[in-house]
Amino acid sequence: MKVLFVEPPKDPWFVMGEYIPPPFGILALASYLEANREADIDVVDCQAERLDWKALEKRIESFEPNIVAPSGLATCNAYAVIRTAELAKKIDPSTTTIVGGQHFTALADESLETYKDIDVVIRGEGEQTLVELVEALEERKNLSRVKGISFRQGERVLHNPDRPLIKDLNTLPLPAYHYVKEHMKTYYFSLMTGKDSSFAIIEGSRGCPHNCTYCSQWRFWRQQNRAKSPKRIADEFEHLNREYGSNFIWLTDDNFGLGSMTSSLCEELVKRRIDEELAWFIQARCDDIVRSKALLPKLREAGNIWMLVGFDHPNPETMKSFRRKNLGKAKAKEAVDLLKKNEILCQGTFVIGERNDSHETIQAVRDFADWLDPDLATFMTLTPFPGTEIYETAKQNGWIEDTNWSNYDMIHAIMPTKYLTREEVQQELHKCYRTFFGSWKRRHRGLFSENTIIRRTYQYLARKAILTGLRSLF
Repeated sequence: MKVLFVEPPKDPWFVMGEYIPPPFGILALASYLEANREADIDVVDCQAERLDWKALEKRIESFEPNIVAPSGLATCNAYAVIRTAELAKKIDPSTTTIVGGQHFTALADESLETYKDIDVVIRGEGEQTLVELVEALEERKNLSRVKGISFRQGERVLHNPDRPLIKDLNTLPLPAYHYVKEHMKTYYFSLMTGKDSSFAIIEGSRGCPHNCTYCSQWRFWRQQNRAKSPKRIADEFEHLNREYGSNFIWLTDDNFGLGSMTSSLCEELVKRRIDEELAWFIQARCDDIVRSKALLPKLREAGNIWMLVGFDHPNPETMKSFRRKNLGKAKAKEAVDLLKKNEILCQGTFVIGERNDSHETIQAVRDFADWLDPDLATFMTLTPFPGTEIYETAKQNGWIEDTNWSNYDMIHAIMPTKYLTREEVQQELHKCYRTFFGSWKRRHRGLFSENTIIRRTYQYLARKAILTGLRSLF
């Protein structure tokens, strides 16, 4: 059985600047399949190889796969996934096309009904399901026995029962970076480390115990949080650095947490002395930062240079609609100051465009961001991703005005609010960026900061004129 995993051609999220991430999801699937089923596997990364659709067509033709599985990381890339399936079917109608990820899990029925070139949707966690599916296809078994899939049988769409989650993530093989070994120097993240650093991704855990209404992650992972051991995570750090020269790691966990596991990970990394240039990035909650303030020096010593922190909306009604506890301005400010003190770059995220937002409440967000003064601020529009409660509510109430999945990237306004049109929400987003980064004091401080990371980041922002790109959205 010949299985081709594809990272299709797609546009980068320009707010993050120039970057090419490794196709982590399909590398994880490829490694599990390789370890558990004999198959002829290949991975095509159109981003790293700079392949357009014509070049991808030639690659598919030359490999002659029985199965094509495109990467389905985000809703804004859904059409690229669909186009890959169409391309595979055009080349050989007998090819089985398999898609997965959060978008297609949430819209499995709709996707199979609408896009006839998609044969199977793997819902939820994909490793074990893919192995069983490949076996069933190769041995021509009935697909109705494969848990965790939706598929078309004649004109009917069938949904098999869900598959239980993998109990121990430490049993997973290391992601199959060897399939993209020749491209490892191509993966970079200019905003964070420049083009000279080799960028890789590690998944330390899956899931989140919280249930925010705008998030699809907790539903996808069934509101369960499972983590690899600190030793296993450190093993992945060491493997990527020693084997592939990766010296910048994105720990892609939705809620990494800053407890004893993180402390043990830091101890492992310091003890191993992997590479003095090794740096890494995580996402964290501001209450965890404050609660674990004693851990921050250890994090910095272990190479953590950057932290993405989500901050509350000042409007209590918005926080209630998000089903998030308001942590308070004082705790948020303390978190920012603690990160700065420990020379960990603080990138704050702020969401606008909730149903109760007005010009006044969004101005309050801008004032809050200015007062908090994180090193960087990322402002996003509330996006009704399929699989979230907000999507269901918005669809039921007719709030969704843009159904182009390509625009579901958190920088295109998809819905109006009670008080603002969609165009006004878009204009407010640009004003958020213009206000924060338009501050000459902040620019000067960033461009001439003693912190090398901050200085390089502000120089990059100045060169790339990201605000100009945002203005083009309306």
